[in-house]
Amino acid sequence: MNDFIKLLRTRRSIRRFQNKSIPKSDLETIVDIARFAPTARNVQPWEFVLVVDKDKLAGLANLAENGSFLAQAAACIAVFCTDTKYYLEDGCAATCNILLAAAALGVGTCWIAGDKKPYCPQVISLLNSPPGMKLVSLIALGYPQEKNAFVESEKRQLKELIHWEKF
Repeated sequence: MNDFIKLLRTRRSIRRFQNKSIPKSDLETIVDIARFAPTARNVQPWEFVLVVDKDKLAGLANLAENGSFLAQAAACIAVFCTDTKYYLEDGCAATCNILLAAAALGVGTCWIAGDKKPYCPQVISLLNSPPGMKLVSLIALGYPQEKNAFVESEKRQLKELIHWEKF
């Protein structure tokens, strides 16, 4: 099977991380891949804040509902977009690229919702975002605590969800 197809089939959300930092060069590579995401009208509205400071990670963990595991992550990438017509689609595409690039480097991730969540203003303040930016996602990153973390998980069968020509 093609390595990329295997990566897509085995990437999954990781919420338990080793106490091990991620090299700066790997974090930069992950964000570099994010900028190659599809973008409507080639607007490229995204900006990325890399957080590795343990106190800031703990602060984000306290703010983000369902994101308490951020406190144990090695890093977090906050995906922001300028408030354009398709900021959410563009930011989500960049987020997906981050998840896949990280998995290719053996780094586990978990996407934490951002857009329209009640904690967005506090995250925007904590990360000193300029006015007019939208928080699309927070992504926890770290090396998985579990051995063999990247394995296929249970998914609906293709025949249950594919429809040809009509629903």
